[in-house]
Amino acid sequence: MQKKQKEEVEAAGYYWLVKWRVQLLGRQWNFMDITSAVVILGLHCLALLAPFHFNLSAVWLAMALYVLTGLGVTLSYHRNLSHKSFKLPKWLEYFFAYCGTLALQGSPLEWVSTHRDHHKFTDTWNDAHSPIKGFWFSHIGWIFDYGSRFGSTEGRLNNVGDLKKQPYYIFLHYTYPFHSLALGFLLYAVGGLPFLVWGLGVRTILYLHVTFAVNSICHTWGKQVWDTGDLSRNNWLFGLLAHGEGWHNNHHAFEYSARQGFEWWQIDLTWYVIRVLQAVGLATDVKLPTETQKKRKALYKNKISKDRLETIVNNGKL
Repeated sequence: MQKKQKEEVEAAGYYWLVKWRVQLLGRQWNFMDITSAVVILGLHCLALLAPFHFNLSAVWLAMALYVLTGLGVTLSYHRNLSHKSFKLPKWLEYFFAYCGTLALQGSPLEWVSTHRDHHKFTDTWNDAHSPIKGFWFSHIGWIFDYGSRFGSTEGRLNNVGDLKKQPYYIFLHYTYPFHSLALGFLLYAVGGLPFLVWGLGVRTILYLHVTFAVNSICHTWGKQVWDTGDLSRNNWLFGLLAHGEGWHNNHHAFEYSARQGFEWWQIDLTWYVIRVLQAVGLATDVKLPTETQKKRKALYKNKISKDRLETIVNNGKL
């Protein structure tokens, strides 16, 4: 009974945020949509100041934060929390999750909820960010459309019960924007506008678009090597920029895998960090696909039939 009352209170707290609507650009926007648009626009404007506030210290800081907050998304939000690809001691799990909040891609609860639904409904109309809804929408438009992610107030966060049991993730969910705000004040206090512009503006916008590109570009351009039945592709450029997340067809074939760059030349920074943590005993229960599982998913199984069909088509028999 207490759990039900708690969920009702939570839903009521968000009710006015999503039910208040305004007609804009041919559709209805709620408070969450407008807030997301304002924040994204503000960060882009901040990033545009970069040429006027350039110094090497600020650039190096941005690069360091890019790696650290990026791992918060890839290692924590994605592989650890969404797919349970490995286990970490709670203090380390919580540390990486905190780094993820500083990437400004949503709280752990919201990010994981959307991603789990992405795998459940990949490249269907129930997928929040599939290119079948349009490339622009799959890249960034979905961020400004609360309904595409959750459908309703009642539908939000209904698949992250495991995380909602932990007070830490509830705390991050309700406070996550304030942590980046505090980081912004800290950066400005330490290094002035150059640190703020590069450490918050440039770094955040760059990694946001890199992450968005996994949803859009990596479901449009690249190579498919696994029979996944969806549009996922391996894209080497975003394998580099997104800490290994660009090997997206690999991931959709074996979503539970802690490693996404299966070949030696498929650079996967997130896996390298997990491997080090495993070597020192901090990462346990690390999940990887077996060779038998790989053979079952290999796209070349269907190569003969596909080649034969192509030959028939080219010969004008179809």
